[in-house]
Amino acid sequence: VSVVESGGGLVEPGGSLTLSCVTSGVPFDEYHASWHRQTPGKERELVAFITGDGYNSRMVDSVKGRFTISRDNIRDTVFLEMNSLKPDDTGVYYCKLQGMSSNKEWWGQGTLVIVSS
Repeated sequence: VSVVESGGGLVEPGGSLTLSCVTSGVPFDEYHASWHRQTPGKERELVAFITGDGYNSRMVDSVKGRFTISRDNIRDTVFLEMNSLKPDDTGVYYCKLQGMSSNKEWWGQGTLVIVSS
């Protein structure tokens, strides 16, 4: 199984980035997907979640209206579109797959986002 995030980088406050998570080795549409972020000294937190069929999603309050999660079940890829970025959004962003009918889960290695002027 492969879960690989990309798209992180350095961006100024107010800027935008889109993260991608390309997966392989699992029946992608049988897995819910989520993005999590971790900053130094803090626990990893859930940022956004999307169901396996892509019809339902939810975002943590701090990113509502600014971030959008989506998925392409043909390309086996999850996206996180991030707009109006703030310094507090800085962190390592991880993609996670969670089996819909099993306890299996898979994590990527993370991609670093730095929001700074």
